[in-house]
Amino acid sequence: MKVRSPASLFLSTLICLSLYACQSASVENNDDGITVCLNSTSAHTPKKIRLQVITDHIIRVIASPDTVFSKRESLINVHPETLKTGWTVSQSKQEASIKTSAIRATISLKTGEVAFFDHSGQTILAENVGGGKTFQPMEVDGEKAYSVRQVFESPDDEAFYGLGQHQSDEFNYKGKNEVLYQYNTKVSVPFIVSNKNYGLLWDNYSLTKFGDPRDYAQLNQFALYDKTGKEGGLTATYRNRRNPEQPLERQENIIDYSDLETVRNFPPDFSQYNLVTWEGEIQPKESGVYRFILYYAGYVKVYLNDLLVVPERWRTAWNPNSYKFTSDLKKDQKYKLRIEWKPDGGVSYLSLKALSPVSQIEQNKLSFWSEMADQIDYYFIYGNSPDEVISGYRTITGKAQVMPKWAMGFWQSRERYKTQKELLDVLKEFRKRRIPIDNIVQDWSYWPEDAWGSHDFDLERYPDATAMINDVHKLNARLMISVWPKFYYTTDHYKALDEQGWMYRRAVQDSVRDWIGKGYIGSFYDAFSPGARQLFWDQMNKKLYYRGVDAWWMDAPEPDILSNSSIAYRKALMNPTALGSSTRYFNAYGLMNAQGIYEGQRGTNHNDRVFLLTRSGFAGSQRYAAAIWSGDIGTRWEDMKAQLSAGLNFAMSGNPYWTMDNGGFCVEYRYMRAKSGSEDLEEWRELNNRWHQFGAFVPLFRSHGQYPYREIWNVAPETHPAYQSMLYYNQLRYRLMPYIYSLSGWVYLNDYTVMRPLVMDFEQDKNVLNICDQYLFGPDLMVCPVYEYKAREREVYFPAGTGWYTVYSGRFTEGGQRLKVVAPYDRMPLYAPAGSILPMGETIQSTKENQKDLTIFVYAGKDGKFTVYEDEGVNYNYEKGAYSTIPVIYNDKNKTLTIGKRTGEFPGMSRERKLKVVYVTPEKPVGIDNPQINTTISYNGQEQTVHL
Repeated sequence: MKVRSPASLFLSTLICLSLYACQSASVENNDDGITVCLNSTSAHTPKKIRLQVITDHIIRVIASPDTVFSKRESLINVHPETLKTGWTVSQSKQEASIKTSAIRATISLKTGEVAFFDHSGQTILAENVGGGKTFQPMEVDGEKAYSVRQVFESPDDEAFYGLGQHQSDEFNYKGKNEVLYQYNTKVSVPFIVSNKNYGLLWDNYSLTKFGDPRDYAQLNQFALYDKTGKEGGLTATYRNRRNPEQPLERQENIIDYSDLETVRNFPPDFSQYNLVTWEGEIQPKESGVYRFILYYAGYVKVYLNDLLVVPERWRTAWNPNSYKFTSDLKKDQKYKLRIEWKPDGGVSYLSLKALSPVSQIEQNKLSFWSEMADQIDYYFIYGNSPDEVISGYRTITGKAQVMPKWAMGFWQSRERYKTQKELLDVLKEFRKRRIPIDNIVQDWSYWPEDAWGSHDFDLERYPDATAMINDVHKLNARLMISVWPKFYYTTDHYKALDEQGWMYRRAVQDSVRDWIGKGYIGSFYDAFSPGARQLFWDQMNKKLYYRGVDAWWMDAPEPDILSNSSIAYRKALMNPTALGSSTRYFNAYGLMNAQGIYEGQRGTNHNDRVFLLTRSGFAGSQRYAAAIWSGDIGTRWEDMKAQLSAGLNFAMSGNPYWTMDNGGFCVEYRYMRAKSGSEDLEEWRELNNRWHQFGAFVPLFRSHGQYPYREIWNVAPETHPAYQSMLYYNQLRYRLMPYIYSLSGWVYLNDYTVMRPLVMDFEQDKNVLNICDQYLFGPDLMVCPVYEYKAREREVYFPAGTGWYTVYSGRFTEGGQRLKVVAPYDRMPLYAPAGSILPMGETIQSTKENQKDLTIFVYAGKDGKFTVYEDEGVNYNYEKGAYSTIPVIYNDKNKTLTIGKRTGEFPGMSRERKLKVVYVTPEKPVGIDNPQINTTISYNGQEQTVHL
């Protein structure tokens, strides 16, 4: 064993017998790691494996079935440095290893199996026995490559989080499967965090599968029997709304109406059918756990052996969703299956498929499969906590910025404001009613109907867009505008891009028409081309940014060129990219699109912070100031609940900025038609109220959706408890702005994660591994949303190791127990752990108002600390050090609070301020709405200590 340094490298004595054709296992020392050449003659196994030391805590693993490694540039790795010194290498007959100050990594010289250990010798992660690597040669568009899979061992008590944002309401992915592709409401990021305090970043952009790599199979994998017992298929009954007494019946052995191609297999005149059922029996050909996936739009229920395995779910006809369930079935035993489906307008979608059993041992392993690659390429990231693991992820993929302060306030939008006057009237109504707001959003179709992509305003509806934006600014708000990467082929912008070969042409060649008016033909630009990205920004700059637009809503960058088309046709519609086959780069369009706008705006104006809200993203999106929202979700209680697991897993995927449409986007007809005094109207109001309570405690707080309109006064009148509750949480968000904006500062300074699953802070408490319906918002608030209609209580788990205070009253509860707690209509359960320090300001109407004086709530029972972060709020001077931090430290034993010396400064900083301290103890409960001030500190930036 020897310490590595550039001066001590004698590669000639350690190099493989041949770099291009290894005859036996041998080890090559590199300046940043080692390469093992294996004695392999198979195209399905690796010939070379490399360990590359990125940092003491991060090791890159590359495995190639060829004799050379690919030199293809990574789209997600922006960390060019590797570690050249400070680590050691050793070799035995069985393995070669690298040891850093944090971990040891080994490669088996026989199988190529890679494993990672801590310094006590405990295994952190190990590839499957034998190596777990599979390569399947493939070719696309004349480009030869491989489909690749890597399998890792996983102990029974392991849990996995991340993978982006998905809508099946799954949280801990241990033993589960997820297909990673981009789709409206689905954002895929190939990164997981284990409760064993490591992360794995899979560097691949093609269609990827976590877990079982097989495709879900059709129902004809079972023996099928119709409702009369006849073998061959299920009985499908189509009931026509015009003639319900004479339904159409036919036998079907496949239920797969999942895209624009397969829906052609419905009976003729399908739109006339308003109820479809499938019924009969399924008979497995083997025993074990079957994993079903239901893809649906409209209303659907599924019964298996008369058990309701899928309670009623709904999605709008044009935007289906997936739901999963499992069932342990016995070979040759018949099980009754019944599916009840009510299509809900237009072309509608439904499919039911299943994966046949695999052993529980195999199912529980950690596995990634990708459709197209040159080699296996992943990063192992180790840390002492989930925060350190996510920090390592951002070391590789890029830091997140401090978001503009206004972005942390409230946003209002609807689908859509249709005129200049309508938008301004809404904003004026906010100011008139004194409802805090910072951002109003102009959604799509502000352009002339036949000019999508022109970035022009329709002058009949927006006679002076520049004046409109100026008026927004005069009302102390910002304007965000929707910009799609889509262009009608008749526009000058399309032609300018197409002349350079920067438009995807297949949609135009196939005359694909959209849903606007008579239907128009267009396509998307190639965001993988640097030139195209630059021109796209130039067009936005000349038509929009110069007017004073503050932020960008980047819609449909999956890319959604044709909604509900098959994945095969989606690839065809974006093929080829400037970098190669769309099969290879299928998942990375949103990342590239964000890069273009971020680099374009910073190159135009380096002062104003870029802000992007985008419907799709990938590993690294955070470095381009891209926040992700969860797409066009439904307005159902189950959709609200699903946002909890979606948002928390997205937070664990490394991007700290996530949001959702409060109230949901796609609306059931019963809500659209709800009349005054009806049950539907009251449910609509309660749903929006509960969602608004939840939405006040996610990184970005916004309301958006289709009709009915989502402004508070359009949800309910001022005297209604829904209005009053929504106003309360709106104001509370602004009172908490000193706390919330500090968290955004921590994101930049400390790679912090704002929306935090309990497992991040209470990893020793095994009860929290699967809890996703409560979470921490920053370190000091536990948020417990209510997601059931008419619920006035809910169960809350209070993690062990600390006590908990109800924020509204200060009432104390010991940790380590699960309790039913009250949840009145107008309040969502909200708790502060002992040791919390919660800085709050007065209610303000926008973040342009200064919250100079603060009220600091201190919760007794444990030591605590909080660092208040402040800067100018809108520019990039913080990157040059223009920000201040104030440490606040509570010593529980001595009952003292220390306001530390302020570090740093910036223009406009409040140098002197009043700090009111509220001390909350189990014996003296105090709520945030009725504070009893213990002491007031006149703070001038110097350290002060007070006894409480």
